Amino acid sequence: MPSDPPPRMRDVARALGVSQATVSNAFNRPDQLSRELRDRILAAARDLGYPGPDPIANTFRRGRTGAVGLIIHEPLQYLFEDPAARLTMAGVARVCGEHGSSLVLVPRAEPGLPDVVPTALVDGFVAFCDPLEPERRELLRARRLPVVGLDAPVTPGEPYVGIDDRAAARAAAAHLVDLGHRRIGVISFALARDSETTVVSAGLDAPTGYVANRARLDGYRDALGPALGGGGRIVVVAARGVEEADGAAAAVHLLDHAEPPTAILAMSDRLALGVIAEATRRGIDVPGDLSVVGFDDVPAAVAASPALTTVRQPHARKGAEAVRMLLRPAPTRTALILPTEVVVRASTAPPRT
Repeated sequence: MPSDPPPRMRDVARALGVSQATVSNAFNRPDQLSRELRDRILAAARDLGYPGPDPIANTFRRGRTGAVGLIIHEPLQYLFEDPAARLTMAGVARVCGEHGSSLVLVPRAEPGLPDVVPTALVDGFVAFCDPLEPERRELLRARRLPVVGLDAPVTPGEPYVGIDDRAAARAAAAHLVDLGHRRIGVISFALARDSETTVVSAGLDAPTGYVANRARLDGYRDALGPALGGGGRIVVVAARGVEEADGAAAAVHLLDHAEPPTAILAMSDRLALGVIAEATRRGIDVPGDLSVVGFDDVPAAVAASPALTTVRQPHARKGAEAVRMLLRPAPTRTALILPTEVVVRASTAPPRT
């Protein structure tokens, strides 16, 4: 026996003696109705079993979804587990809320699973990637939606919001050189996807496809020239991941060296905090025997013991400005470089004589 057809908007309108547009306003534009009329319409819809307008049909009718897509190159949990990513996402979410937009999270495509980029119901994307994979660039090109890079441009010349990673890294390394350090270790992010922790034979000239890695290695080299020219030693270790344990594992390679460094530059605060944990486990005093510098200035940096010297960057503002740029007319979207500063705390000091 055939079932009754599901109730539709016209059934609610007929039951109340109002137009379908009025019923639509009750769901989509409540400010256009009195509180009493909207409550009556919603009550009638509940009684009839009408769930509201079809969101897909609404999207096609309006020509927009009211949603922003946030593309990341990490597993989805990274946005919630990494403190710098959480701060960035908070900025993205705040501006989405200010504009009444939803936020759709688009994680990296896992092997054997389809990429979400072609099917995400969004009006545009913020690409929180370094760099965006070539396959995803093609998928985005096919969507013909606006895209703004966050940390790096999606393609050269495209609009993005970020920092001057090279200048920031240069300032961090210069701080150690000014203190008198000449044996310095560098802990880099992974130079390629799924690589293991390793000492990098090419040192600061190591090849990598990651924009921030390359810029920060270049910045360290800019400032460490005096150390290299004065008989100093620079050893670079690429960490496997981005967590504190990865920093500790990378520190093992440096601290076990025949000539261990008197200072270590880490490309993130989490890696730097892992270095401090490994040094403490070995009875190495920070900063008396080993100075440590991070990058990011996440909340744990100032709470560490000792408090971490680091590069402060405006994570929340980066996320906020990227969404603002996306929502602006295309001709007004240009690259925006935000300021950074070295925050000197208790984890750095001159080397022991």
